[in-house]
Amino acid sequence: MIGRLNHVAIAVPDLGAAIALYRDALGADVGAPQDEPEHGVTVVFITLPNTKIELLHPLGENSPIEGFLGKNPAGGIHHICYEVADILAARDKLAASGARVLGGGEPKIGAHGKPVLFLHPKDFNGTLIELEQL
Repeated sequence: MIGRLNHVAIAVPDLGAAIALYRDALGADVGAPQDEPEHGVTVVFITLPNTKIELLHPLGENSPIEGFLGKNPAGGIHHICYEVADILAARDKLAASGARVLGGGEPKIGAHGKPVLFLHPKDFNGTLIELEQL
């Protein structure tokens, strides 16, 4: 059901410093910051030959990233994202197997302009999973 790894998301307390680290120290192809108000984050995508890294920074006072950074002040891996051909079919299959789909189970439009869903980390070995429709 899952396809290729789309990205690994890293929550960062200082977006400018994280951008500089990936661009200057690692020589990575770093995109421009983009605000995602519906998700409460600012994202920056780093393009690698085989996938992407997504830097996440809180946007606004009710950002879900604030809680993560409160527990992990230096930042850290927040979630991993897999591609799926049909997000609704994937959701239904996962829900039927007992997996919990977050946010009421309805896809939202993600940073790539495609439908996304998140799966509860307690159902996936402590890892928050994002599914993104191709």
